[in-house]
Amino acid sequence: MTTITTTKQSIDLSVCDREPISIPGSIQPHGLFVSVRADLQEVIQVSENVSEFVGKGAQECLGKDLAFLLGTGNAALVVETLRDTRIEARPVYLGMLTLESGKTVDALAHSIGDVINLEFELTSGQVHKDFRQLYPLIGTFLSKLHDFDEVGDICQVAANEVRKVTGFGRVLVYRFDEDGHGHVLAEALDEGYHSYLNQRFPASDVPKQARELYIANRIRLIGDANYVPSPLVPQTNPLTGKPADLTYSSLRSVSPIHVQYMKNMGTLASMSMSIVIKGQLWGLISCHNAEPKNVSYEFRTACEQLAQILALRIESKEEREEYNYRLELRRILVSMLRGVSQAENFFEGVKSVSPELLRFAGASGAALIFEGRMERFGDAPEVDEIEHLVEWLSRNVSDENVYFTNALAAQYPQAKAFAAKASGILAVPISRIHRHYFIWFRPEVVKTIDWAGNPHLKQASATAPTQLSPRASFAMWTETVRGTSLQWRTSEVEIASEFRTALLGIVLKRAEQMAELAEELGRANKELEAFSYSVSHDLRAPLRHIVGFSDLLLEFEGSQLSDRGKRFVSNITDAARFAGKLVDDLLSFSQMGRAALRISAIDMNEIVQTAIERLATDVGGRDIKWDIQRLPTIDGDPAFFQSAIYNLLANAVKYTRSREHAVITVRSEEGESEHIFHVSDNGVGFNMEYVHKLFGVFQRLHRMEDFEGTGIGLANVRRIVERHGGRVWAVGVPDQGATFSFAIPKQILVEGDEHAKAYSPR
Repeated sequence: MTTITTTKQSIDLSVCDREPISIPGSIQPHGLFVSVRADLQEVIQVSENVSEFVGKGAQECLGKDLAFLLGTGNAALVVETLRDTRIEARPVYLGMLTLESGKTVDALAHSIGDVINLEFELTSGQVHKDFRQLYPLIGTFLSKLHDFDEVGDICQVAANEVRKVTGFGRVLVYRFDEDGHGHVLAEALDEGYHSYLNQRFPASDVPKQARELYIANRIRLIGDANYVPSPLVPQTNPLTGKPADLTYSSLRSVSPIHVQYMKNMGTLASMSMSIVIKGQLWGLISCHNAEPKNVSYEFRTACEQLAQILALRIESKEEREEYNYRLELRRILVSMLRGVSQAENFFEGVKSVSPELLRFAGASGAALIFEGRMERFGDAPEVDEIEHLVEWLSRNVSDENVYFTNALAAQYPQAKAFAAKASGILAVPISRIHRHYFIWFRPEVVKTIDWAGNPHLKQASATAPTQLSPRASFAMWTETVRGTSLQWRTSEVEIASEFRTALLGIVLKRAEQMAELAEELGRANKELEAFSYSVSHDLRAPLRHIVGFSDLLLEFEGSQLSDRGKRFVSNITDAARFAGKLVDDLLSFSQMGRAALRISAIDMNEIVQTAIERLATDVGGRDIKWDIQRLPTIDGDPAFFQSAIYNLLANAVKYTRSREHAVITVRSEEGESEHIFHVSDNGVGFNMEYVHKLFGVFQRLHRMEDFEGTGIGLANVRRIVERHGGRVWAVGVPDQGATFSFAIPKQILVEGDEHAKAYSPR
């Protein structure tokens, strides 16, 4: 026994697949082949061994009628039966004939195009003494099948019964797996025969055209592997000008490669019955005998019926199992969709049903990639591994299709790094535009396969590349296969596709709701901005009057006021001035949302320098170190950015007031698609627990008594940045300082353009 370790690979069958096994041009010599016109008036083709059956040469028989070939009585019987019987591609039994030579034959007929092919197989001339037991045997076989429910047990019953009927020394029942390899599920054998139970025969042993023949003609007998083929005369059919199609012929000569294959296996006689389920070749019942062995037509017919009954039983069992499995999948699907659809947040909805998500696909891990966010469930690959996988999927897989494989590394080599977690994936795209996916992962399943001989040795020879040499050894050969997971079932893929459709519906509904909400918020914001603008504008004059008259009162009547009265008037003036500043800031904030962007190139160095100059009065004689690094030129509205930078720097100046030596730094960095700016200081900082309040209107993290301000400056900064398609954030440490950052896209989307075209003036 040999053991090796491999990864999943396919075997090239192209040479073997081209062998013309349906038109060999010859037959096995234990019978006579005769081809006649459809009107039964003329013999157009015969096998060369015709003289052994009727004592007349092949050329002598061509162009004659059946009476010349078979004798008047036999010809009349054949013609009468043919005219009373509907002849199709599958052979029909015409009866038993005794030829003038004294040979007794079973007569069969089938039609191919405009010709009728007659076959006369040698027979003993007597019905086998146990033939009367064949039909009760079928009834017994049926009852035994119902005593078992596992496919292996059902196949074992079939192997036992076929061996009993035929007398073959070894009977195997094997099914073809997803890769085309034959897996022996059951076996019945005489003493001295080698066992192949639970071993596999490589797909190359049964090439493509042989599988097609097994579906068309569901039983095949080779009585003696040492036979000498009898060629057809002439080689081409005179009516078609092509070699005779022997697809449905019982006597069809088989490939020399297969004959040698049998001999290498120690088999001189074989018979195979097809197990066909829903038009597909599910498997074979394969009979072997160490000595030549012929099987009469009636016994072959009984075995063919046993194979058909076995196919029906297996189909019934698999359909029942598949129905129950689909039912369970749909139950889980409904439960998942209920949880996802009822949650307010899509991500939270998916997280709430994560156990069902994994059970649904029989997966060990999963990942949701949606709107720039990733959520992993169970034993999934690392975030960067999934990100790279999503990039590969988006380039190589249609967004319209569910993608699945149980050997990911064979198509995506980087997957070898995480094969233990994800040798198989089932990827469901949930957007036709964005890289949004739900992906299930199945771990590697290391398989040890016992082969009936080395599956990789059947190959074309170097001297004759068009001739395929059969395997010479069938000794058990063990292979360890890595890099694969359990196969995805058809039902899992189909219902995953339904899950995709349902998710698209949920996402679309959420998008519609969000769009509707955004529209309502937009209208409300416009109304609020208009109201704020109106109120702010109207309040400015009364507040100025209060300040003005308070100043006049102090100027002209101050000598008559007591100290307390002066203090009261001063407080009124300060309060009115603060209210005026608040109104001005509100007016500015509302204008930020109403004014159209005027995009142009902005030298951020000039913007920062202008803001520092404006702050000169507030700085006074303080010791402030300005650390201004070289800044880039960006696209944006200059007036808006002048306001944003001024607010950020004014903030830094204000909150470093308690520092003897203040340090304010302005720097930038370049991202892949955006410019990022940071304004840092060594001031009082803030507690990150309250960072979410920083950029809100009227939000303050420090007492008014300690630091003056209206609480609108940072809200203005956020509005300006977001109107340019950017983002803002801040990091602070109490009593150690703070850093305020914002990022601006390198390409600004022009507002009001329904196609959202990128604008870049440079």
